[in-house]
Amino acid sequence: MRVAAYVYTGWHPIAERDAAFHPGFTEWELVRDCQPRFPGHAQPRVPLLGEYDDRDPIAFGQRVELARQHGVEALVFGVFWCRGKRVFEAGLDEGFLRSEHGSAMPFACMWANRMPRRVLPVTRRDAAVISSDRHVDTDAEDFVRFVAMLANNYFARPNYVTVAGRSYLSIFDSSFFVNELGRDQARAAITAARRWLREHGHRDLHLAAIEPNAETLPIVAELGFDSVTHYVFLPDWKGPFEQGYGEYAALRAGQWQAFCEASGLPYMPAVATGWDASPRGADFGPKRPHKYPWSPVVTGEHPELFGHALQRAIAFRSRVGIDDPLVLIASLNEWSEGHHLEPDTRFGNGWLEAVRAARS
Repeated sequence: MRVAAYVYTGWHPIAERDAAFHPGFTEWELVRDCQPRFPGHAQPRVPLLGEYDDRDPIAFGQRVELARQHGVEALVFGVFWCRGKRVFEAGLDEGFLRSEHGSAMPFACMWANRMPRRVLPVTRRDAAVISSDRHVDTDAEDFVRFVAMLANNYFARPNYVTVAGRSYLSIFDSSFFVNELGRDQARAAITAARRWLREHGHRDLHLAAIEPNAETLPIVAELGFDSVTHYVFLPDWKGPFEQGYGEYAALRAGQWQAFCEASGLPYMPAVATGWDASPRGADFGPKRPHKYPWSPVVTGEHPELFGHALQRAIAFRSRVGIDDPLVLIASLNEWSEGHHLEPDTRFGNGWLEAVRAARS
């Protein structure tokens, strides 16, 4: 099992957030300003190496090197695309690919098929969790254009991650993708993308469905997906406000095999260092909404417990097997959602050391 970590490239200003909030806005402000909201709440989370601009190949390269030294074998970058519009691509294109690791460290892409929130923190309790301006609509032609962009910019690189000899690509909200297009058009889009790759001399896809819901899970194989996995698979989104890390990590591990059985596809296990999206929501005190980004919060997270979770994932074998499977970690650096491997002032290099120990 190869250990891969998701990467969020939202750590630099973009024009959309400059216009909506203020020039130079980044989510570091949210991370820095978040204060404890209940007894024992571990906020703020402070990066031990300091805040950084992920367009900077030296600063970002330093963090990638630490991950590599501790046993992270690949990075999976979230790629935001909406009918040709991209945001946050500079973290991948400038910060990573221009760093000293950009031509050697294995990497892959995940289609983050939700446009990021423009104004943070979220201040309206009555607003929808996913507002209409964040929806990413697509069709077969657009999906082919997206895959062609990935192939030309990324798949063709010698250090792009393959699974069973195919270029690895995952879709963050696979259920939304299927529901939006419908079963027939989703299948047609995936088939057309594979045809384009073949006709243009590229490797075939290994297409992973992230967190398909109960309706989508049984049909992902017939649509053309090759495996199932998750991004953050830790809290119960409809469960209690506070959820203990050890209990929920063990609960999720016990569910991995069921995704394989229900889909008929390999399941590649996903683990997270924690979950707490409090920085992304305004503080309403006890009147906080029971929904993202206020709830739930995973408490009691610790590198030792994360190490146990990662050991389980590395030892896991899907009943439907696959060559060269991945273990996915959320994440290298999504500080504003409370999951990161990068060093912090609470545990130092503890999260990374837990990866190294789990690999030994």
